Amino acid sequence: MSSAAEQRIVQDGPGPPSPGACPPGPGRGPSAPGPPVWPGAPHPLGARPRTGPGGVTGTNFALWAGGAEAVEVCLFDEDGTETRRPLPEFTHGIWHGFLPEVGAGQRYGYRVHGPWDPWTGARFNPAKLLLDPYARAVDAPRGADYRRLPPEVYGHVRDWPQQEYADTVRDDRDSAPYVPKGVVVRDDGPDEWRDDVRPKTPWADTVIYELHVRGFTMRHPDIPEKLRGTYAGLAHPAAVAHLVELGVTAVELLPVHQFAHEDHLLRRGLGNYWGYNSLGWFAPHAAYAAGGTTGQQVGEFRAMVRALHAAGIEVILDVVYNHTAEAGELGPTLSLKGIDNAGYYRLQQDARRYADYTGCGNTPHVVQPHVLRLITDSLRYWVTEMGVDGFRFDLAAALARSFHDVDMLSPFLAVIAQDPVLRRVKLIAEPWDVGTGGYQVGAFPPLWAEWNDRYRDAVRDFWRGALPDVRDLGYRLSGSSDLYAWGGRRPHASVNFVTAHDGFTLRDLVSYERKHNEANGEDNRDGTDDNRSWNCGAEGESDDAAVTALRHRQLRNLLTTLLLSTGVPMLTAGDEMGRTQGGNNNAYCQDDATSWVDWSLREEPAWADLLALTRRLIALRRAHPVLRSRSFFAGRAQAEDGLRDLAWFTARGGEMTERDWYAPTGTLALYLSGRDIPGRDERGTPVTDDGFHIVLHAGHAPVEVTLPGAPWAEAYEVAVDTAAEQQTAEPGTVHPGGARITVPGRSVLVLRVRE
Repeated sequence: MSSAAEQRIVQDGPGPPSPGACPPGPGRGPSAPGPPVWPGAPHPLGARPRTGPGGVTGTNFALWAGGAEAVEVCLFDEDGTETRRPLPEFTHGIWHGFLPEVGAGQRYGYRVHGPWDPWTGARFNPAKLLLDPYARAVDAPRGADYRRLPPEVYGHVRDWPQQEYADTVRDDRDSAPYVPKGVVVRDDGPDEWRDDVRPKTPWADTVIYELHVRGFTMRHPDIPEKLRGTYAGLAHPAAVAHLVELGVTAVELLPVHQFAHEDHLLRRGLGNYWGYNSLGWFAPHAAYAAGGTTGQQVGEFRAMVRALHAAGIEVILDVVYNHTAEAGELGPTLSLKGIDNAGYYRLQQDARRYADYTGCGNTPHVVQPHVLRLITDSLRYWVTEMGVDGFRFDLAAALARSFHDVDMLSPFLAVIAQDPVLRRVKLIAEPWDVGTGGYQVGAFPPLWAEWNDRYRDAVRDFWRGALPDVRDLGYRLSGSSDLYAWGGRRPHASVNFVTAHDGFTLRDLVSYERKHNEANGEDNRDGTDDNRSWNCGAEGESDDAAVTALRHRQLRNLLTTLLLSTGVPMLTAGDEMGRTQGGNNNAYCQDDATSWVDWSLREEPAWADLLALTRRLIALRRAHPVLRSRSFFAGRAQAEDGLRDLAWFTARGGEMTERDWYAPTGTLALYLSGRDIPGRDERGTPVTDDGFHIVLHAGHAPVEVTLPGAPWAEAYEVAVDTAAEQQTAEPGTVHPGGARITVPGRSVLVLRVRE
């Protein structure tokens, strides 16, 4: 530490402004002398209440800022009065100190001193109050209250006339009144989780339901208004009851880490609704807390997890470690950028610029040990102290990059593979990023499941009549062995989905061929044009009875295909009852009825029938292990009679030949033998089940199908017929083996084998 810097931070009063010093604002500057700062310890990182020397209680503050010259911890009273105290010790890049009598509920931030030299990546600016990356809770002003972000939150002069040089001109105005503050949170007590029992649902039995904490609860009539949009709302019995009755085993929550709104959205009167703009990787997003934002959100989140666990439902978090809310060189200075920009972010050879593999302006430098530690500490915290059961990693390929290329032996993947906590939870990769070589579907190592967009595309294309043949569809329906049958991976490595938060809802998928994103304020330029959708003859909502009937049948076809495919199915909240976004396929900034689940749909007969069918399909999947195989099918005869565990048939009733796989067709039938299920139960006993014959017919005209006779089946009973307007759980028509039946156009027929 230089002597000048040392003199600057040990003064008790505000002193005269100087380069690198923060000029005090009225009523908000540093206070009179505060309590002494003891050396403390460099571990654990963050602000952790503990008992210090002599039994004195207080809080230990520790921050990695390897390139800094000095660090001040700044304490804030309720009226905004700020007290700055220097962290006196520097150990292996970590600044630390113990402040007696500082306890839970204290709001705080950091000011970090060092050189301002953007050309070498140094962007230290003590005028900017910085959020502790290890903050367990965040007390945040509502960003949407501003027309745009205040200029004070930028480390550079945002409105400098020559914008190409703006990021090089330091802004010395105080940001403290405008930025979030960390909150000291006590450690979890030993009895906090005594009554919690994790469901520990096996991967093969998992059905995922992707939902948004706010959007799922905002319009639910049985949730008290004060709890809507919150963790407490999701824990409410009315919300939990829907999940239990539906039969899903896990919720995948869109980002709940503390996030920030982008300036370009605020200027349009919008905000980041989805939350893929993380700021604090340890803190539950404060705006989703009903009980308060000075630490109460932590307990509320934990109570939500316990309520879901009690109902047998696991909690998976969609996490964003591939970029932060600080964006590129023209973005705000909120945390890591001011703590040690070059130490936390990947920079280009021109160190003013950021390596951007995400399209969001920056990428954390995961190869750096302290950055890797920050991410893995965060993950372990959410498992051990917040109770979650797994993670879905947004743009996971960006985390798997070593110095440039995606590397499946990268430090991040290696650390996860050996971590005794993380290797035991559910790990799901979004297996791509926007950089060169970023598309990595099928490439992640064992332990990992992946969002399988090839499943999504094949199923969408089949039902809109756009597949040239059925080769790809066959792989997708049976677990995608071409992608995942290596290194000991199982069918559950494939997370199958037809829709997700990003893109059309299921109802919109059969109602729109073009995106309608005008409300986003980007002249409909945002969002993908590759929707692989079909509007069934009319764009948007239609009063035509024939169009409406076809759309409902297509919805039944898509849901049946998804929920009876081998792999792990993922539903998007509201798809089970016809939620629509009006054709908006990129509703990331629509925090309104566009994105919220409309619970009134349950009262409309057509959508109530769709909901009932979804429940039936999930129950059918749960009841029959042949529909959720733990191993890939062999496709070979297992007995002298020639019966195979998986066989494929043409409409003519014969097994498919190589030529059939390459021939254009809109019909595919698969036979699943319940007698020859690969794998065994927990005691090593072979698993047996009913067999199923499933006919998928995407052609518009009816087709005559011959059902396989002996040895496949003596008879078949209809379990699901998507051509029927009214779906029923009663036993269906029985057809003898070898019978020729007519399958209506655009329908799925699920037949249970009867001996």
